Amino acid sequence: MSSPTRRLPFSTLIRRPLRRISLIALWVVSMGACDSGDEIYPSRPIDIVTHASPGGGTDATARAMLVGAREALGVDMAVLFRGGGGGVVAMSYVESRARDGHTVLAVTPTHLLAMARGQGGIGIDDLVGIVRATDDPLVVAVRADAGFATLNELLSLGRERPINWGTGLVGGGDHLAGVLLARAAGAEISVVPFAGGGEVAAQLIGGSIDAAGLNITESLQHFERGSLTALAVMAEQRLSAIPDVPTTIELGIDVSYTTVRGYAVLKGTPEDRIEALERGLLAGLDHAAFRQYLKGVGLSEASIAGREVWDAQLRRLYEDARQALVEVGMVTE
Repeated sequence: MSSPTRRLPFSTLIRRPLRRISLIALWVVSMGACDSGDEIYPSRPIDIVTHASPGGGTDATARAMLVGAREALGVDMAVLFRGGGGGVVAMSYVESRARDGHTVLAVTPTHLLAMARGQGGIGIDDLVGIVRATDDPLVVAVRADAGFATLNELLSLGRERPINWGTGLVGGGDHLAGVLLARAAGAEISVVPFAGGGEVAAQLIGGSIDAAGLNITESLQHFERGSLTALAVMAEQRLSAIPDVPTTIELGIDVSYTTVRGYAVLKGTPEDRIEALERGLLAGLDHAAFRQYLKGVGLSEASIAGREVWDAQLRRLYEDARQALVEVGMVTE
């Protein structure tokens, strides 16, 4: 005799297929979210792309900022070195990456000068400034035992023969600053290029060059050790870290130059991700590690600025860079 057929309640019969359908639907929805770019941001490590060699001011600034930014954004972040061409290689790399907020360009005047020369594959209108980290004026520096006690003594040499002026790049900011300084004083320079500010300082200490325009972030340790001497700050105001060093403006030479360092993404990055990056990077700049870094290199917290200030400054600096290149004959109107 056969067993009687067991009948399941109607509610159970309909629950089982519905459950399968629900699981399939959830899978489809989740796959759709990934395909459309709606995943939680940041969903993977963020790269800060720099053009400057390790050990220089741009590299050190980024690493100090990342201590707090990693905590704020809850994701790993790394400095990614893409050197070459005065920022051109770094800009080309960033341009090749997805505009999803996971690739950030560390911007300095070097990049703006490259853009003004039509290099790098991107223009000023392709950048969206996120935050500014430092406002770092150049300091005219010489080897401590070179025999120059004042800027005028150095420039007097340049009226007799060209000053061997170290620079991170021919046509870069520190090169341009040297040209304008020499021109204003009726002197001449001969540019000697190196890989970055750290190498320029090392070559200056070694005696391969006569002078250079160094950022205080990469030269203060050498001034404190006595291996280099600061002759003038290329700014309107003296630096608190080297208060006895006069400015070029004080000395009657109307030439100033500062290296601002900040961070930007490319236009087309989603607005909510730009806002998240601004919050995260500002948190990194407000972290005790970065504040200590600023103090250690002789800069104030006034260097730090958010998106509104930094983005507008980027555009002003670009126009200034272009006009300076026109003035020295490197770019035509």
